[in-house]
Formats: sequence, C-alpha cells, structure tokens
Amino acid sequence: MPNNTSDIYSGHNAVKPKRALISVSDKDGLDQFARSLVKDYGVEILSTGGTYFYLKDLDIPVTEVSDITNFPEMMEGRVKTLHPKIHGGILAKRDVDTHMNAADEHDIPMIDMVVVNLYPFTETVKAGAEFDTCIENIDIGGPALIRAAAKNHAHVTVVTAKQDYEIVLEEMKKYKGEVPHILRRKLAETAFARTAAYDSAIASWFAYQIDDHFPVRTSVYGRLKEVLRYGENPHQEAALYEDDSRRPGVLSASQLQGKALSYNNINDTDAAFELISEMDKNKPAVTIIKHANPCGVAYGETVLDAYQRALACDPVSAFGGIIALNQALDRKTAKAITELFCEVIIAPSVEAEALNILSAKKNLRVLTTGELADPAQKRKVIKSIAGGFLLQDADNGVLQSKDMDVVTDRVPTEEELRDMLFAFKVAKHVKSNAIIYAKDEATVGIGAGQMSRIDSAKIAVSKAQFAAQEIAAKTGEEIPDLLKGSVVASDAFFPFADGLIAAADAGVTAVIQPGGSVRDDEVIEAANERGLAMVFTGMRHFRH
Repeated sequence: MPNNTSDIYSGHNAVKPKRALISVSDKDGLDQFARSLVKDYGVEILSTGGTYFYLKDLDIPVTEVSDITNFPEMMEGRVKTLHPKIHGGILAKRDVDTHMNAADEHDIPMIDMVVVNLYPFTETVKAGAEFDTCIENIDIGGPALIRAAAKNHAHVTVVTAKQDYEIVLEEMKKYKGEVPHILRRKLAETAFARTAAYDSAIASWFAYQIDDHFPVRTSVYGRLKEVLRYGENPHQEAALYEDDSRRPGVLSASQLQGKALSYNNINDTDAAFELISEMDKNKPAVTIIKHANPCGVAYGETVLDAYQRALACDPVSAFGGIIALNQALDRKTAKAITELFCEVIIAPSVEAEALNILSAKKNLRVLTTGELADPAQKRKVIKSIAGGFLLQDADNGVLQSKDMDVVTDRVPTEEELRDMLFAFKVAKHVKSNAIIYAKDEATVGIGAGQMSRIDSAKIAVSKAQFAAQEIAAKTGEEIPDLLKGSVVASDAFFPFADGLIAAADAGVTAVIQPGGSVRDDEVIEAANERGLAMVFTGMRHFRH
C-alpha cells in the first residue's frame, strides 16, 4: 500500500492533546501518566465509572463523561461512552470544515487522546468463570473508542497498553507537549492489533462453547515477546509471539543463564519439552533433540542414568542438541552434561549446585518451567501454506495397553509391552517416516524423516550399530548387540513386509504399528514366520 504523502500524514506533523478520554480496567501506572498529562501539559481529562473515581480519589482533575453527554451511565455500565458527543469528538477531522461545523453546531468537544484498555475477558475465561460472567467481561465501548481513535490517528493519539505511557510522555516532553504523527500511527497499528486479538479471543471462546471446532472464519493472534536475530537462516527475519494458552514450555520458561535463544533453539526446545512432558513424571526421563527430532530418549533409575542412556543412543547427533528432563536437574547430571556441547537445557527446576556447575558454560542456555505440559490439553496446530494455512487438533493420542490388538500367534511379554508403549510414544515425536528401536525403556536406534519406511528402518539400525561401536571403544569390551531383544515401533503401518523383515533381521522380538495396510496379512505372516509378537494400535502418529 503506498504511503500517503500529504502534510497531515507526514512523520513531522504533531498534535498537541488538549483533552483526553481515559477509561481503563488495568489501572497500573495510570496515576503517574494522568498526573503528568494534567500537570505538565494542561490536558483536560474525561473519564467514566471506576476510572473516574480512581482519578478523583487521587485528586487528579477529571470530568465525568456524563457531564459532557448529559446522559447517565446505564444498564449496569453497558452504555456510557457510546454517544455522538464522545465519538464525534474522536472522529472529527480537524482540517475538514464540515466536520468542525457539525461539532460546533452540536456542541461536541474535541477529544485528542484516548487511553483505553479492555475488560479482562481472557483472564476471566482462564479463571474458569461461568458463561454469563464471561459475557459481561466482553468490552463493547472500549473497542469502539479504540477503533475510532485509531482510525482518526491523524488527529488523535490512542493508547491501549500501559507500556506505552512512558513512551508517550517522553515524546510529549521532546516535542513540547505534542505527539508526533509517526508515534500516533504506530499506536494506531497497536490499537487495531489489540482489538483484533481481543475479538479473536472472544470468537474462539464462543466457538468452543458451541463445540464448533472449525468455524467459517477464524483468526490467529499473539503478543510480540521478542524480535529474534534471524529465523531458520540468517537472511530470514523472525520474531517470537505468545498467545493466551499459558502452556508450560520454552515460551513461558525462566532463562537462568546463557545467550538469547535463536529461532532454531526455540523450535527444537519446544519439541524437546513436548516429548519429555509425555513421559511418566514419577520416573526420571531425559530426551535429547537435534533439529526437532529425538536422537535419544530414556528412562533411568536416576536422572543421571536416564541422561547417560539417552546419550548412548546417538552420541554424535547429540552434539549441539537440546536436553530436556522431566525432573529437577541435579549436580551429578549437570557435571555429565558439561562434558558434551549442547545448546539448551530445559527442566522443571535446576538445583543450585547444578546451576553453579553449568555457570562455567556461559553460553549454555538453561531454562526452568516449574512444571511439565499436559499432553492431553486440547489445542490447535497451524501450518502456513501459500494463500492460507492448515489447522488441526494437536496429536493428543495416548495409547494404553488395553488399546493394543495382538495380531500374531505369539503374545508379547510384559517387558515387550512396556517397551512397545515407550517406543510408540517416542515415535509420536519423530518426523515421518519414523522407526524407533527401544530396549529397557530407552531408545537404541531412531530413523526419521525418510521418504520410505524401509530407509528409516535401515538408518535406525545403522545408528544403533554405530552407538554400539562407540560403547565398545569406551569400555574396551566387545561390541554389544543393542538391537538384540529390542522392540520396534512404526508411526504408520508397514506398507510391505520388508520393513518388518529388516527389523527382525536386526534382532527385534516385538513390533508395534498402527496396522491398516492392504498387505497387513503379508506383514502378519512374516512376523509369525520369525516368531515375533506384533500389536496393532489403530492409531497413526504422522509428523511431517
């Protein structure tokens, strides 16, 4: 869209506010801002309801809106600023004679600044309020005032966030009581984004109330948390936004040390924490992520044991990876981690002694979340495509033993069932095609992101064989057969028997897969011929 080059829209045009309408729910910081407007710049303040009494109690000169409109607030405060004398004063073009003549004829005072933040709708919903209470916290007058002021930003300053109070005062000080157009335009952009996000939150909540999963119109909103150095690559610009879900994870975490997180750090750490949140929090577990794919996941007797078992799966890929824990990071584990270069550690908490050890690695990012995420929480996943986006439910599928259908002659043992459930849970977080070999609740080989399932199976075997060589090199003992007695999980069905045969040749004793292929009978027959136990889950875990 071309820029308007008229004087009124130039970056040098400034407006000196003479009258401000202030009506806010969150009054934090308002006393200093309002007092400065009056004392330092002679601005007359109009206000309503609670804000009026708040300012009055502070002995800040203020006029009630009803004194201007000659109309009282009514209907439990639902109607107070929706009046021509208010909106006319905001929307009038000061440089258009017909506008100003109409204002004079109807005794409409000009309003040069609008300071409004909205009823706390999302906070009310998050608090679990009843339907009617949520409805009453839908602001009507506020968005109308904000949009009117933003539309007429050529003449009016609109302030919708307490964070902008100081900025406005600084600019007014710099410009001798005037607000420059470049700031008014920026504040207008912020204002329109604010009302759009507010309406989006209400629409999403309403859709949820009537169980409309995919409404005819939907929108995505967020608040800027941080502008990042760059995106996936240095030539791509990027930023981090947060929504109102308050889901524990990388975005909500406290960073205890280390450099700022990059785009790739954030993406990989999110993948790591989502996976570790699936693990039983009563059993120490560790996952190591590289490029959003797990390269090692394990339970252990201790956190250190879990870390060492996870690292053993693929120690080469773990270099420069992300480490996630489902329990507190202790001193021994921290010391072990410092022997490996990693980018990020994320855990519910970090013991003081552990943090002291990690402080020697000044660039290592250490994040604490306080809690794990809820794998069952309903949420949406968005994928951008040319001209639009795909929207789906997050993969919240959780498999239970009772959901598995044994399809082979041999029934899996309890140990095999335990490892199959573990491996299938990991497969859910591996890029498709995903093949996971696991033994004693630790991954021993992972194949990810291949165009054919047989290739993923072969890669997983080769990684397990390499890991075995690394173990032998460190211990001086014979190369262990890590795959012997393991189980294999596939995120989708085996389209041919070749993938299962490759797993059997590698030494697996049991297979877990969704089933559903037209060649299921061939795959089952191949399993029976090799004495394998196999279960179908009826649940697929594609992750592209």
